[in-house]
Order: sequence, then C-alpha cells, then structure tokens
Amino acid sequence: MPMRSRSTVLDPRARASRRLAPRPARAKPRAMRSVHVAVLQCALGADRDTNVARVVELVREAAAAGANVILPSELFEGPYFCQTEEERFFATAHPLEGHPTIATMQSLAKELGVVIPVSFFERAGHAYYNSLAMVDADGALLGLYRKSHIPDGPGYEEKFYFRPGDTGFRVWKTRFGAIGVGICWDQWYPECARAMALHGAELLLYPTAIGTEPHAPEMDTKDPWQRAMIGHAVSNAMPVAAANRVGTEAAMSFYGSSFVADPRGDKISELGRTEEGIAHATFDLDALAIERANWGFFRDRRPELYRVLLTADGKNPV
Repeated sequence: MPMRSRSTVLDPRARASRRLAPRPARAKPRAMRSVHVAVLQCALGADRDTNVARVVELVREAAAAGANVILPSELFEGPYFCQTEEERFFATAHPLEGHPTIATMQSLAKELGVVIPVSFFERAGHAYYNSLAMVDADGALLGLYRKSHIPDGPGYEEKFYFRPGDTGFRVWKTRFGAIGVGICWDQWYPECARAMALHGAELLLYPTAIGTEPHAPEMDTKDPWQRAMIGHAVSNAMPVAAANRVGTEAAMSFYGSSFVADPRGDKISELGRTEEGIAHATFDLDALAIERANWGFFRDRRPELYRVLLTADGKNPV
C-alpha cells in the first residue's frame, strides 16, 4: 500500500516565535586575575629622606607602567649598616606604630592603588628586628613579618643588631593575590619558600641587600643567589621576585641584578649589576594555579617522611 506523505502546517505565529527565539547565551570569558609585579633597584646613601624620596619616585614610575605589586629593597631607608658592629645604628630603629616611612608608603599605596611590602629596622620594646610591613592597595597595614634567618659573617654582622624573627612565615591576601615575603638571607632556605607556599602564597618576594664578600673579594655570589630563588620558583610552581640595591657602601659593592622569574625558572625581567630602575612582569594567577596543580608537587608531597626537618642535627627534634 503506498505511503501517504504527511506534512505539518505551522501557525505563522509559531514560525515567527521560532525565528525570534533567543540563542543560548555564550559563556563569558574568564576575567584574568592579574598581578603585575615590579622590583625596584637603586643606590642608597646616608640620608633617610633622600632614600625614601628616591624609592617613592620609583614606585610612582612602576605604577605608571602598570605594576600593582611593587617591591623596594631591604632596609632602603639608609646604608646597609650591618657591615660592622656599631651601637650608634640602633638609634635608627623605630617601632611599627607611627613609623614615618611606613606611613608615607601607606599614603602612596592608597593613592596609586598598589601593594608595597616595606622593609624596615624595627624596635619593639628592648628587642630589635629586621622586619617588613605589608601595605595593601588601599593603604591598610595587613601585618608584620620579622626576618627568620639572621646571618653572621664578614660584612653581614646582622646578629649584632637583630633578634631572629618570632612571627613565623607570613602570607597576606592582598588585593592582587596572596603574597609571601622572605627577607634576604631567608631566600637561601627552601623551607621558607615551601612554608609560604603551604600557607597559600601565589607569589614569593624577597627584598635584599647583597654584594661582594669583604673577606673574599674574588667570590661572586650573584649567580648562586639568583639560582637559589629560581629553584623556589620551579619547585613551588609560582613566580619569584627579588629586589637588591646597587652602589658601593664602605667595603661592599652591591651587585643589583634584581629580577622576576616565572614558575619555569625563566627570568622574565632582570636589571644589571649597576643600573638603577625597575624590573617587572605580569602573571595570570588563575592560570598559574592550574599549572601548579598539573605539576603535582603538592599532591605528591609526603609530610610524614619529613620529620627530620624538625631537627638541627638529623637526629634530635628541636
């Protein structure tokens, strides 16, 4: 029996409604959670006001270039006084509360909408610390970190001036990401970097004052200094940036070489040994979080095997 063809006659209004039916909305592209980090490098002299003004000038320059996290070098208010043991330098320390340079940086951070970690010589009662105040992009003071590892050697007589820090390693949730900061000698210790990463850091920063070795002028530590931190970038799968000073102060010449490295360990931006200026780079923090997970470094950790790290001699827990 022959098949009868069947057709459907649609109401003209139905045709119109089909033509006018909205298409499914396209997913909005993910907003990039961007951090543009800059490190500052300059020579620093004996006059505090001149040094602070120079750092302020560089902060403004970095912000104008798009930076939103801006790192000055270690103890930038003055010369690196720890080359010798002289009691007169204790007079240059100030409490965190009411610190004039920190107040200046708070106002500047609020004006420019940038994060500024501020290194300073802290007096707390009868104790003295090599400290850092974290200033957020609204000018708020997020907290304090006190340098954990204190060197003691020719040209770096820091144990005369500073107690070992008592804050533990710190990470702050700033407007532009979670930032961990170690201070100079801290940068040589993988435990410091890993602790900050485990606290949630997405970016590691190291303000620094390092140069020649007065007892061994032929020794050049610039490459090992960079490599130690680049190792932290790779093994924690996050960017690392360090800010050093330049110039000659007393018996020491500071070799600059401030840099920003990506999680691959590639130096994205770097300054020379003598130049003043800014090194900076931009990172997508959400993309880096996925990359970090992909590496599996934190998935495959075995904390139960690391008890030896809680000892000084490999045997007895501290």
